[in-house]
Amino acid sequence: MDKARVADVLDEIGTLLDIQGENVFKCRAYHNAARIVTGLGGDLAALVSSGDIRNVKGIGEALAEKITELVTTGKLAYYDELKASFPPGVFEMMKIQGVGPKKVRLLMEKLSITTVAQLELACREDRLAAVEGFGKKTQENILAGIELLKKHSSQFLYSVAERAALTILGRIAALPGVIRAEIAGSLRRKKEVVGDIDILVAAKKTHAKKILSAFASHESVQRVLGEGETKASVVLDIGINCDLRVVDPSEFPFALNYFTGSKDHNVRIRSLARAADLSLNEYGFSPLGSGEKRGSSKRAVACASEEDIYAALGLSYVPPELREDAGEVDAALARTLPVLVEERDIRGTFHCHTTYSDGANTVTEMAEAARALGWEYLGLADHSKAAAYANGLDETRVRKQQKEIDSVNQKLAGFRILKGIEVDILANGDLDFSDATLATFDYVVASVHSGFKMSEADMTKRILKALRNKYVTMIGHLTGRLLLIREGYALRQHEIIDAAADSGKIIEINAHPQRLDLDWRLCRYAKEKGMKFAINPDAHVTDGLLDVRYGVGTARKGWLEKKDILNTSTLREVETYLSLT
Repeated sequence: MDKARVADVLDEIGTLLDIQGENVFKCRAYHNAARIVTGLGGDLAALVSSGDIRNVKGIGEALAEKITELVTTGKLAYYDELKASFPPGVFEMMKIQGVGPKKVRLLMEKLSITTVAQLELACREDRLAAVEGFGKKTQENILAGIELLKKHSSQFLYSVAERAALTILGRIAALPGVIRAEIAGSLRRKKEVVGDIDILVAAKKTHAKKILSAFASHESVQRVLGEGETKASVVLDIGINCDLRVVDPSEFPFALNYFTGSKDHNVRIRSLARAADLSLNEYGFSPLGSGEKRGSSKRAVACASEEDIYAALGLSYVPPELREDAGEVDAALARTLPVLVEERDIRGTFHCHTTYSDGANTVTEMAEAARALGWEYLGLADHSKAAAYANGLDETRVRKQQKEIDSVNQKLAGFRILKGIEVDILANGDLDFSDATLATFDYVVASVHSGFKMSEADMTKRILKALRNKYVTMIGHLTGRLLLIREGYALRQHEIIDAAADSGKIIEINAHPQRLDLDWRLCRYAKEKGMKFAINPDAHVTDGLLDVRYGVGTARKGWLEKKDILNTSTLREVETYLSLT
């Protein structure tokens, strides 16, 4: 069991104990242990194997034993028994925004509610309003949360689905007879939320049965929905459907193109084929009139790759991320597609947290992790004082952190820690620090963390006022959305983008997989306005720096190029941009 999963289990134990009404210190010990494990540098398995896990501050003997059991066996008897003592519906209830452990305990104790359906009925019958700790407004919010849960019940974060898909892909790709294996579908197009997983394999027909059998018996498969000669469908343990198809190697480029989609993109491509007197489907090209059935004796064009398919239609290659029928086909015909940014173009980032606020790692640990990625700089932007829930910095602690950054920078050759702050945009549009304090930072990220229920006009006015502050460099997570959990607040985004472009300000692409905010659908508009972007991971642990890759995926879907993004610049260029030289 890897570090992320171990942390999830420990955190869930803390939550379950909280629902039981256990001692607050015991609950907190598990939550803290989860954060500690997440922030550990190096390999958790090595720490367990050597016994050094017992020497980690905050991990006592009992926790060390549980972590060891999880890492070495993939299970924890204590966790399994604890989880089994709760009705299954309780875990679904906690997916509703605003329904935490304490509320779940009250619902179970006062109203015997243990499922989302029971909770919805109680809300609609106005039974929650009379329960202490709830009230009318809470009841309304829970109903809204239930509707959101229903809306997204069969959807999964890109990062969650990708992790599951890669686990299977790695196993399948290593099987005898597999010539090539790729992820297709919306995952390949890097949609922020996906409904299922598609995996495509190139192999001779004689190998298909064993490949499909190995897929269906993978340890992450919860249920097999169907298994034929060339396709198997399963449900994975995380609840997502996954299909695997085996095709002949000669058909693989066509199948990959077809099953990558999108449907609308495929329609456009097929119409171009028909205009060239060709029929195109998942098996290949064929002359019109010869039919589109598999095994057609004639093939008009043999293609060894997707590039060949697009070239045969007079198109430049369309990267998977752009295949949304959003003008990419016309651009491919005109040879005007952008050269999309790549992960290797990133040289640093600006929105990261440390132990000075709600991060799990120190200034030095975050810097060392960034250097290990080959970056030239790292911007630390801990929370300001209004974010008391996140241990936000006051002016005294700001000075202390800045002094430490200066000290660490003296020891780092060819690398620089940039002094930033994620300052709260208050309800009236003012910032959480005075201009005198803001002036001490190398850059400022301004973000909304409260008052999400404001009207669209008032929220827009609030952020526009913040943008006018001369010390604000960029706006953080523009809409405040949490994918599958919380919709973004009402906001006239185009108006904010226009103002940012006019004033030379940046709007970040927050790369945290639960945010991916700015939305890719608005990136192209902002690019056309001349706005600059920054891809920021909003990292709270060293491993969180790796989330930049999700932001790159969003940027690519938004047609962005290397030149559009500040943190593809060298350290010297960034210093010039921020007027630090």
